Amino acid sequence: MKDLLLITPPFTQLNTPYPATAYIKGFLNTKNISSYQTDLGLDVILELFSRNGIRKIFETEIELQEISENSKRIFALREEYLKTIDQVINFLQGKNPTLARQICSMNFLPEASRFNQLDDMDFAFGNMGLQDKAKHLATLYLEDISDYIIENIDADFGFSRYAERLGKSANSFDELYSKLSGDHTFIDYFTLKILQEKLELVQPKLVCFSIPFPGNLYAGFRCAQFIKKHYPHIKTAMGGGFPNTELREVKDYRVFEFFDFITLDDGELPLELLCNNVLNNSGDETELKRTFLIENQQVIYKNNSKRHDYKQAEIGTPDYTDLKLDQYISVIEIANPMHSLWSDGRWNKLTMAHGCYWGKCTFCDISLDYIKIYEPVSAKILVDRMEELIKTTGETGFHFVDEAAPPALMREVALEILRRNLVVTWWTNIRFEKSFTRDLCYLLKLSGCVAVSGGLEVASDRLLKLIDKGVSVEQVARVTRNFTEAGIMVHAYLMYGYPTQTIQEMVDSLEIVRQMFEMGILQSGFWHQFAMTAHSPVGINPEEFGVTPVKEEILFANNDIDFIDKTGIDHSQFSFGLKKSLFNYMHGINFEFPLQDWFDFKIPKTQVHPDHIHDCLLDDHLFSFKANSKVVFLTKNVIAENRIKNKKKYSGAYTLLTFHLKTNIVKIDLEQDKAEWLMKVLEENTIENPKKLTAQQLKNQFEENFEDFELFWFSKPMQQLKDNGVILSL
Repeated sequence: MKDLLLITPPFTQLNTPYPATAYIKGFLNTKNISSYQTDLGLDVILELFSRNGIRKIFETEIELQEISENSKRIFALREEYLKTIDQVINFLQGKNPTLARQICSMNFLPEASRFNQLDDMDFAFGNMGLQDKAKHLATLYLEDISDYIIENIDADFGFSRYAERLGKSANSFDELYSKLSGDHTFIDYFTLKILQEKLELVQPKLVCFSIPFPGNLYAGFRCAQFIKKHYPHIKTAMGGGFPNTELREVKDYRVFEFFDFITLDDGELPLELLCNNVLNNSGDETELKRTFLIENQQVIYKNNSKRHDYKQAEIGTPDYTDLKLDQYISVIEIANPMHSLWSDGRWNKLTMAHGCYWGKCTFCDISLDYIKIYEPVSAKILVDRMEELIKTTGETGFHFVDEAAPPALMREVALEILRRNLVVTWWTNIRFEKSFTRDLCYLLKLSGCVAVSGGLEVASDRLLKLIDKGVSVEQVARVTRNFTEAGIMVHAYLMYGYPTQTIQEMVDSLEIVRQMFEMGILQSGFWHQFAMTAHSPVGINPEEFGVTPVKEEILFANNDIDFIDKTGIDHSQFSFGLKKSLFNYMHGINFEFPLQDWFDFKIPKTQVHPDHIHDCLLDDHLFSFKANSKVVFLTKNVIAENRIKNKKKYSGAYTLLTFHLKTNIVKIDLEQDKAEWLMKVLEENTIENPKKLTAQQLKNQFEENFEDFELFWFSKPMQQLKDNGVILSL
């Protein structure tokens, strides 16, 4: 028996838990409030994609004469699906790696229409290996079954979302309420059966649903409805990303037939106050924080607590206890190693900083607390939490789920990881700041960073200024080059249809993206059509951006706003061509195709010079001296040999310094006294030393003994050390 049951309803991710309930459970631990968490989405997927689940799918009555040829084929091969499904799921859970050879034989899995895209399979997987190829084939196999479910059994099904259309900008609750008043769906039966088992096991007093996305909304309401009908003594609450952005103006009292409470923004304090009320049976709801509820037959919003939200350092370490960490399913949808990070592998999720340190982008919800309130966590606390999670989960992979991780904090986290000699793998979301120099990127790589994702958005300098992104195309190109050369993969968030964007600008942005992929400085990307949200500067002041909102009465959800762009352009017509071209570029093919080939209607020729990105990457800062930069020395593996030179141009004593790095050997010659000085500096300023010298301090030390530090610092031997990452300036 636990006080609280924390639920993520179907569906979010297959490969790793959505972190909200783990964050909340970690906080509740600090308050000695007992809780149990469950990922209902994973439970339903495992039940559905099992031998018994597949049998139920094929036992559902269908009209064979009326279904598509693809569904007929899948139905005809049903025994093959029944035979293979359990083994495939075990393989995708990492429990049966030898099955990869069977899967890759191409005569093991039944194949339907998803396998038609395999023409370039060998080329695309040339760099990925047998296991990844097998994961991709197994993913196509599951997607074939999903297609069958969607066509014949439950049109709302999706691996990472369910009935998403019902939650997307649903200004009225009517359609969702009507659906909830109807019969249970095929997926509902699986969901509610598992929910009942959890309720009987945990016997909670309060059930809290984390609803991060529209694709979780219907299932959350259906589960809450089940609880109200069969367990009326249990209170229900909703929080998470969806209510935080969409339900800030909820007025429809029918919502509260399902949920007793809806909380907004950071959930720790609102939930603690709810617990004080529900668990103590006080019936006194006078002190609440950012909470909707029903009082006197009316929806009211209570935010009368005088207590301040908890600081990030006070909320505890996420706790993944109760979640079936060894049963998540790793899938690979496309043959791209960067793109697969979202769906392949188990990641512990942490946050370096609450909110966004930039907080200016005009398409973003910068008026809401989750963006507006910026609060970083210290590097020491972050790495303490990493070590704690490694002990509790056994996993050393971390995804920092920041809006935009701050470069200075990333540097300190990297140094702390190296100082503690940890072996971890991590990735995060960033802004393409000029702070991400070649040296900083190299340091991040050494600490275990394998990838970053960030917004190139519209890839147009005019529109980037209108967005107030604070970056230029040239800056993004240079930063992505620095990451790529350090061995860190880069994913770009791309946008089309931003207000006032012309067709010419859209074509030119595609050319910029094409050149960046061809130059090898982008490895992955995704095009999003611009959506105007109610809490962004564009949504708040649409006339300033040349758009006219289509206003609706708000009784339920309010985030995405329909609008009319003064350009009159139908931006959606570009969606297929942009995504098809990007799919090819991510596989490293067809860069030579004219942009026109990706569209079935006439587009203008690009006005971007064919060498634009190449020219952006020409170095102009190799020999700059920044007095305040911190100097980091990354190796102690140095062998010094005193030698004598006998040459016409130069003769005398010198020291040969040999640096043994992980993958190569670097040798430099220095005058003996300068070599001794450098060895002393290396010895005193190891990575373990928390105090880092600035370049100015290093210069002062040098000039106590010698003359002209700059001549020494930018000499060929020292440049060799910097080029090979022995010395970094951060």
